[in-house]
Amino acid sequence: MIIAVVSTIAQFFVSVNYNMVDYLPDDAQSTRAIQIMDEEFTGAVPNTRVMIKDVTLQEALVFKEQLAAIDGVTDVIWLDHVIDVKQPLEMADEKIVEDYYKNGDALFSFSVRSGDEVKITDAIYELIGKEDALAGEALDTATSQKMAGQESFYAAALLVPIIILILILSTTSWIEPLFFLTAIGVSVLINLGTNIFIGEVSFVTQSVAPILQLAVSLDYAIFLLHSFSEYRKKTNNPEEAMQLAMKKLFPAIAASAATTFFGFTALMLMSFEIGADLGLNLVKGILLSFISVMVFLPALTLCFYKWMDKTEHKDFVPSFKGFGAKVFKLRIPSLLIVFAILVPSFLAQSHTTFTYGLGDQPETTRAGSDFLVIEEAFGETTPIVLLVPKGDLVKEMELVQELEEIDHVTSVISYVNMVGTVIPTEYLDESVTEEFFSENYSRIIIYTNAAKEGDVPFAIVEAVQETAAYYYGNEALSLGESVTLYDIKNTTARDNVVVNILTVVAIAIVLLITFKSITIPVVLLTTIQAAVWINLSVPYFTDTSLVFVGYLIISTVQLAATVDYAILFTEAYKENRKEMTAVEAIKKTLDEKTFSISISAAILSSIGFILWITSSNPIVSSIGLLLGRGALLAFVMVVCFLPALLWIMDKWISKTTYKANFYKGK
Repeated sequence: MIIAVVSTIAQFFVSVNYNMVDYLPDDAQSTRAIQIMDEEFTGAVPNTRVMIKDVTLQEALVFKEQLAAIDGVTDVIWLDHVIDVKQPLEMADEKIVEDYYKNGDALFSFSVRSGDEVKITDAIYELIGKEDALAGEALDTATSQKMAGQESFYAAALLVPIIILILILSTTSWIEPLFFLTAIGVSVLINLGTNIFIGEVSFVTQSVAPILQLAVSLDYAIFLLHSFSEYRKKTNNPEEAMQLAMKKLFPAIAASAATTFFGFTALMLMSFEIGADLGLNLVKGILLSFISVMVFLPALTLCFYKWMDKTEHKDFVPSFKGFGAKVFKLRIPSLLIVFAILVPSFLAQSHTTFTYGLGDQPETTRAGSDFLVIEEAFGETTPIVLLVPKGDLVKEMELVQELEEIDHVTSVISYVNMVGTVIPTEYLDESVTEEFFSENYSRIIIYTNAAKEGDVPFAIVEAVQETAAYYYGNEALSLGESVTLYDIKNTTARDNVVVNILTVVAIAIVLLITFKSITIPVVLLTTIQAAVWINLSVPYFTDTSLVFVGYLIISTVQLAATVDYAILFTEAYKENRKEMTAVEAIKKTLDEKTFSISISAAILSSIGFILWITSSNPIVSSIGLLLGRGALLAFVMVVCFLPALLWIMDKWISKTTYKANFYKGK
């Protein structure tokens, strides 16, 4: 309890990182470009836009100065960067003018200092008022930061009563659910507090890890206290009952924790380090939950078990006797249905369309409605910054001319087309040259009329990189939101194969050791992996995009979290099979274990759906939806498909399991 109190205080000193760029590997192209940009230039990539309505050119120029005066706002770009606004606009290229000034509305692009997005965007809103619009990456980050705490509160407010209700239904004591929640809650608080030694965590970890830890490890506490209650019926000594419960449950809880532990460990091997960040927290969380259940919960229970006796209530759940016989009748249809949809599901989940960023804010928010206002007036705009070696202005001019010809490029801002190649740089004021040149690099800003991500934006990134590479080889570097998302796409595509294979292999090894069987791991992994594939195929069949980070994480998390259901069922089946036939063992196991599995699935599913409902962050929301749906699918598969598979494979299991000792009678 002392450690938990200290950790509760410590968690407030752990910073949360909302910048996905920081989690790209060091060798990613955009990571290297950002490092050089920070070292060589004072400015950054324009990541925010403001639209001011009904202004004259002079008023727009005054506003530009006011915007640039806000601390943290740099590199404000407007029409005066690309043409001489002292000349009549009718003489300028209409297309260029309308990118910045259209129907009396002015559109400004600028960069916002990383880390201070909330404070700076609030200052911009104060400047522009309610009539004008603000949009961009910095605002998305600021909105996510503001919503994170509020949404966590909403999620907890919905979640805790639902979990308590589920636990009350599953126990015979009003106070017992508080024992479960206290034991796991303490480990969650310690996990959050010990992040102070890491320094910072990603926004995904902060939003998802505590709830996932609670959902995945609550089973351990439920199993232990249920066993304790059973042994109290056999002995009057509570300490002896707890010792017996711990001795009996230790292997099962250790096996469940180990499969989850090693499954989450695979996330730590992701190159895209948001996965590694989440994986480390979940691994730490599972370990702390296991220790809490095996050390803290027994002590807590023995101190207050009399409260459990005083608050007993009748069993609210009807008997499941006969349920197994009904389900067993469906064994053939269950097998046929699953095997019929398995291949289509596998193929569909590998052809899902993905998004890689935070996406657009909901239309109901100010950020979402402002984005639509700007898009309707000026269309989409995504800048790309190109860094090329400084020195050869003729080569740079040729590059700029080619860049201007690329589809969807609306304008290019560089020294050679803004100032020219004739005037030597040493004759110009430093305020002019520092915008375009550093000691070693020239900076070129390319404006496109495409979105941040998708086939077209990524094709533009490829075209820009290929054109620059033709002139400068590997020395040319690009950066910007679309470039970052392009790099995330390439990085996570590699991670997908590695993480999924390692997860399956790690869990298979744990199952092999736990059951001392070659066949059982195959049966269990087939059951849960089928649920994963069906879950991940839904977006393809419903023609919706899926956030790739959510997809990548859930393919590991669902397998690691729900394989416990299959372990619990198969452990009981193995024990029953020593005393009866396969059919009788399956029926008895279904009667005895369906309720326990349904409680675990209900809690995990509730947590997932509440995350989905309450979070405006697309990554967190998608993880929630996939987790909620995945837990339900895993439950159905374990209750309907796994018994049928065990029945078919019974003889093989008997032959390939060490000391199976299955009942031989008829």
